[in-house]
Amino acid sequence: MVDLLIKNARVIDPSQQLDKKCDIFISDGKIKDIAPSLSYNCDNIIEADGLVAAPGLIDLHVHLREPGFTHKEDIISGSNAAAAGGVTTVVAMPNTKPVADCPEIIEQINDIASKAKVNVKQVGAITVGQAGERLTDFEALKKAGVVAFSDDGVPVATAKLMHDALIKADELNLPILAHCEEKTLSGKGKINLSDISEKLGIDGIPNAAEDVGTAREICLADDTDTRVHICHVSTRQSIAMIKSAKNNGVKVTCETCPHYFVFNEEKMLLQDADYRMNPPLRSEKDRLAVIEGIKDGTIDVIATDHAPHSQEEKADFKNAMNGVVGMETSLSASITYLVKNNIIDLNRLIYMMSCKPAEILGLKNIGTLKKDANADIVLFDLNEKWTVDTDKLHGKSKNAVFKGVELTGKVKYTVCNGNIVYKD
Repeated sequence: MVDLLIKNARVIDPSQQLDKKCDIFISDGKIKDIAPSLSYNCDNIIEADGLVAAPGLIDLHVHLREPGFTHKEDIISGSNAAAAGGVTTVVAMPNTKPVADCPEIIEQINDIASKAKVNVKQVGAITVGQAGERLTDFEALKKAGVVAFSDDGVPVATAKLMHDALIKADELNLPILAHCEEKTLSGKGKINLSDISEKLGIDGIPNAAEDVGTAREICLADDTDTRVHICHVSTRQSIAMIKSAKNNGVKVTCETCPHYFVFNEEKMLLQDADYRMNPPLRSEKDRLAVIEGIKDGTIDVIATDHAPHSQEEKADFKNAMNGVVGMETSLSASITYLVKNNIIDLNRLIYMMSCKPAEILGLKNIGTLKKDANADIVLFDLNEKWTVDTDKLHGKSKNAVFKGVELTGKVKYTVCNGNIVYKD
């Protein structure tokens, strides 16, 4: 493994309250030294004057589609997209085919992931086949290497099953990542329930579908004194409940995605399925509440819910599958709409996209630039403007919610385990 020296970067690492111009020396895939004006003999040098160096991003919510749906994405193509977005660790959801619910599937995924450009961490299903009938073997899944449990894509069917899952996961010190949705309320809905859904003649999903699910998981976490992480928060009511629960000592964390703080349901008037996901884009009041939740610290993490689909699967607005891709745009969109608009500063953003996800997963050697940590680093130009061109994306699918949008902040290099895995 070749040594690497990064020179003259603005180094930001919230895990050690670091924000100053420094060099970073990397050897054997680890960070060995970080200080101004380092002198090491290296054949591999990145001249990073004018760039920010930060811990590589950890995307806590990604769908890599392998096994079973590799026409949409696979582990290798997804890792290429991640690297281009400065993401050095992806956390892959279990709604594959077959479902990632047993050690044999996890081992198959891990074998492919060992050849990927970035770190791929697999989530194990909470219930067998995600069918909501009985719990998987949590102990066996942890032994096989999963970092969390989720039935993402579908809510866990009953409160009793989720109650038992929270206790079992807590015993193993792994988090539950909860998809909060009351299916009897969301039904066959495809977009946010509002005047717009009525105008378009499309079944709507009320805020209450998410809120009832969020309330259930908060109550269960409180009752069992266990921790729960709420995925893709999109409503003002859920954010208010999470804020109150945190203030009352409930061990709850949550994430949102860039599309929820940038866009609102008016995008549905374009009748373009690339703006359809679940939960859907909500009202302007909800969008502003998401921004406020980020600003006041209620929302812990910015993830992507990266969900690739083929062009054919996205062709018909009313019948298309839900989901958008986002790993290549998440950092830039967050810089553009949060940092440049003075909602949060850059240190807070890096904390939300790298340090906090590592903390939630209990992973010690990523999400930080401390000495002897894994050399996972993103280097980006904070001020470079670029326009999202779907033809230039690195994944298989092009259903990018930020297509055609001019963003500020451009990833220039991604380093994973000491290797340069992306260069702009």
